[in-house]
Amino acid sequence: MDLSVKPEYRQFREEVREFLNQALTDDIRAAGRLGTSVFHDKERAMAWQKILHAKGWVAPHWPVAYGGTGWDVVQRSIFAEESLQADAPMLIPMGLQMCGPCIIGCGTQEQKDYYLPRILSGEDFWCQGYSEPGAGSDLAALQTSAVSDGDDYIVNGAKIWTTYAHYANKIFCLVRTDKECKPQQGITFLLMDMDAPGVTVEPIIGLDGVREQNTVYFDNVRVPKKNRIGEENQGWTVAKFLLTFERGGQEYAPGLYQYLRHIKAAAEQEGDGFGGRLADDPHFMRRVSEVEIQISALEFTENRIKAALGSGQSPGAVASMTKIVGTELSQKLTELAIEAVGVAGLPWQLDALEPGAGVAPIGPEYALTAMPRYLNTRATTIYGGSNEIQRGIIAKMVLGL
Repeated sequence: MDLSVKPEYRQFREEVREFLNQALTDDIRAAGRLGTSVFHDKERAMAWQKILHAKGWVAPHWPVAYGGTGWDVVQRSIFAEESLQADAPMLIPMGLQMCGPCIIGCGTQEQKDYYLPRILSGEDFWCQGYSEPGAGSDLAALQTSAVSDGDDYIVNGAKIWTTYAHYANKIFCLVRTDKECKPQQGITFLLMDMDAPGVTVEPIIGLDGVREQNTVYFDNVRVPKKNRIGEENQGWTVAKFLLTFERGGQEYAPGLYQYLRHIKAAAEQEGDGFGGRLADDPHFMRRVSEVEIQISALEFTENRIKAALGSGQSPGAVASMTKIVGTELSQKLTELAIEAVGVAGLPWQLDALEPGAGVAPIGPEYALTAMPRYLNTRATTIYGGSNEIQRGIIAKMVLGL
C-alpha cells in the first residue's frame, strides 16, 4: 500500500475537519467523549446519524447506488480518524454496518428499496438476533424455530445478549426451519418487527451497571415470508456474509491510539505514589510503550487489509487476526487506564456519564470513564465471535489444521 500522503487526501482531511468542527454540537461531542462502549448514547448517536445523513456521509462503505459516498478505503480511514479526534460518537452499527450491507448483498430489490433508505435515515433502529441461551459462539446450535404457515412463519424461542433491543423497532434473526439436516443447513435469515404480538424484551444489566444487553422472547410470532433474506434453509450463508462486516469491518488502531493519548495525558497529571509523576515512572511507561508498539504493528496490518480491499481482494483470515489483536489491546489499555487513575476511578458515577445531565464528576473527568470502560471491555473478546473461535478460523484457513 502506498503510505505517502497525496495532496488530494490532505485536502479531503481538511474538508472533513471543517465539517466536523461545524456540525458537532457540544452534547454530541460529550456523548463521544463519555462513551464507555462501542455502543454510544442512543439519543446523541441517532442525532449525529441524522446530521451525517443530511450531508450524505452516513454510510461511507455502502455502494453509491444505495447511498454510499464513493470514498476509497483511504478516505474512509481518514474520516474515521478525524471523527475520533473530534469526539464524534460511534454510530449504532447494527443497521448501517451489518443489516444494511447484508440486504445489499443478499436481499431482493423490493427489500433494498424499502429497508435501505430507512436504515440510512434512522427511521428503523435494528438489533441482532443471533446468540441464544444455548448457542453463543456455537451459532449453528441455535434452536429458535420458524414453522411455515401459508405466507408466514410462526417463530418461537429466545435470543440473548441482544444489544439495544429495548430501543429497536426491527430485529434481524437467525431461526431454525429444518431440524432434520445438518445444523448449518437448516437455518433461515428473517427480518422481524419488534412490536409484533408475542415479542417480549427483558433487560440484562452489565457489570458497568448499564442496560445495554437484553433477552428477547418469541411466542408464536407471525413473520411474513417476504421478510426472509435469501432462500429458506440458506440463512447460514447469509449469516457468514454479515459476520464479515461484524468481525472484520472495523479498524481498531485509530481508536486505540486515541485512548492511548488519553492514558498518557492522565499519567502527566497523576502521581506515582512516591512524590513524582506517573509519566516519569519507567515501569509504567515501559508498559505503555509496549502497547504502543503493538498498536503500530496492528495499524500496518490494517493498512494491508485496506490495500487488499482497495484492489478488490478479500482480507480473509487476517480479519480474524485483527479482531483478536484489536480487542485484546483494548483490554490492555483499559487496565493501564485503571492503574493510571488509581482510586479516582473507584466512584460509581453513572449519572455523570449521561451527556447533558449536569452532574459534576467526583475527581478528574479523565477518571470518570476508566472503570466503566474497563468493565465493558471485558466482553470485547467474546462478542462478534469469541477470540477462541477466531483462532480456530486462522488455524483452519491459514495453517490447514
